[in-house]
Amino acid sequence: MNATRSATAACADAAWLDAFVPRRGLWNADLQTIVAAFRPRTFHLPPPDDVIVPVDPTSGSRVLCRCHWQPEDVRAERLTILLVHGLEGSSESQYMLGNASRAWAAGWNVIRMNMRNCGGTEALSPTLYHSGLSGDVQAVAQYFVERESLQQMAWIGYSMGGNLVLKAAGEVGYHAPAWLTAVAAVSPAIDLAASADALHRLRNRLYERNFLRNMIARYRRKVELFPVRYSLANLPRVDSIRTYDEYIVAPNCGFSGADDYYFRCAAARVVQTIRVPMLILHSLDDPFIRLTPETRQHLLANPAIRLIETAHGGHCGFLSVAAGDDGYWAESTIAAFLRCQESVQSQD
Repeated sequence: MNATRSATAACADAAWLDAFVPRRGLWNADLQTIVAAFRPRTFHLPPPDDVIVPVDPTSGSRVLCRCHWQPEDVRAERLTILLVHGLEGSSESQYMLGNASRAWAAGWNVIRMNMRNCGGTEALSPTLYHSGLSGDVQAVAQYFVERESLQQMAWIGYSMGGNLVLKAAGEVGYHAPAWLTAVAAVSPAIDLAASADALHRLRNRLYERNFLRNMIARYRRKVELFPVRYSLANLPRVDSIRTYDEYIVAPNCGFSGADDYYFRCAAARVVQTIRVPMLILHSLDDPFIRLTPETRQHLLANPAIRLIETAHGGHCGFLSVAAGDDGYWAESTIAAFLRCQESVQSQD
């Protein structure tokens, strides 16, 4: 049994895992989603080291990473957490700061990665961002591994970022680098088509409108910055995530349409090849993220993956009864999972 398999097996008994119990009054999926995202919190992090990382030399695309490094004499040997946000999020999203604070307190290095154009970085990249840019995760990871001589790294992604880290792990498959010790995803958009269609349901229309308002505003900024490349002329009415992907993402990112984009960029196509110890947290009452039966079957059949599905939790919510921390169960569960993996790695 190799190190990756032994790490997976050693943590399989889940002694590190506490059951999720929703906070009183927050059994509803929408309340979990909204309250967890906007509830005031206090974060303990040193000022970040901002680094602009090239991710695609062909297009000249770059991303902004906000880094928190442990002291130089121990930095290389400490676990490094690479955090990836969701659709229309950024390095400043609450779950990014929450996970970063826990990781920093654990003595780990932290990289909060902004996807292309996110976090006010539209000028850094002539291209748009989308759910298939898993190569950006790999490029950022490799950049810092080489720059800091890092020995251990874990990837954590939320929602769209969850799809990216799963897709990246599936793409490296059996050839995953030795420094990639674990991956975790919260409410990952693994089945893109099913989730986009669920987002357009009447009960989710407010979520969709909020996403679209921000996405269209971002696209307008790209038009202003790169008028030769992008245009608002002859653009059909965009009234759903699917039409946005059909008329803006697909033609500008090399896809024949939304269906082609969803198929080629869904991590569901590559989860069978994941060989790095992986944790996936998904709530069965998530308002708009869907796992198809086929994808669920593939996840459960892969011994490297631990899929935890809860009855409640909403989308990226998982606000639990506070017991010694602030009650963000997904964050504390990921930290416990990574500590288990780290312990096993140190013994190999």
